[in-house]
Amino acid sequence: MTKNGFCALLGALGGAVASAFGGWDASLSTLVAFMGADYLMGLIVAGIFHRSNKSESGALESRAGWKGLIRKGVTLTVVFVACHLDRLLGTSFIRDAVVIAFVVNETISIIENAGLMGVPIPPVLTKSLEVLKKKAGGAEDAAAPEPEKWTDTESHFPNREESGEEDGT
Repeated sequence: MTKNGFCALLGALGGAVASAFGGWDASLSTLVAFMGADYLMGLIVAGIFHRSNKSESGALESRAGWKGLIRKGVTLTVVFVACHLDRLLGTSFIRDAVVIAFVVNETISIIENAGLMGVPIPPVLTKSLEVLKKKAGGAEDAAAPEPEKWTDTESHFPNREESGEEDGT
């Protein structure tokens, strides 16, 4: 196969995949970028900082990594289903709502991973994410932790672990 033939095949394949997900727009691009960033940050939290809440030791664990990748794949499957529901119903909002919800979830996970690395999280961001989590998860009693009381080893979003919700690695 020639270089041009390979590029044409790759382009056709990429176009088909993008079409299956409703087109490669800013929302899908953002979701895929945030998913990659979250997964990479999860690897860093476990591999370098040994503070992952996905394994008993807090260190890298292949099973936890695979579970994270499977979750990302299922996320994309739900986007695929939402896109096709939109096509069936002649609408365009189901996919967008699903993608936005997943982008918010990835954002929360990225901020949590940053907190596990000891990155100081601005209180306004913490409070905004807590409000989003309350609305999405119905956690009535979730409260933002006091920033000055944070330590390197504690989660900055304690109710996420209590709910059993897992994302990333």
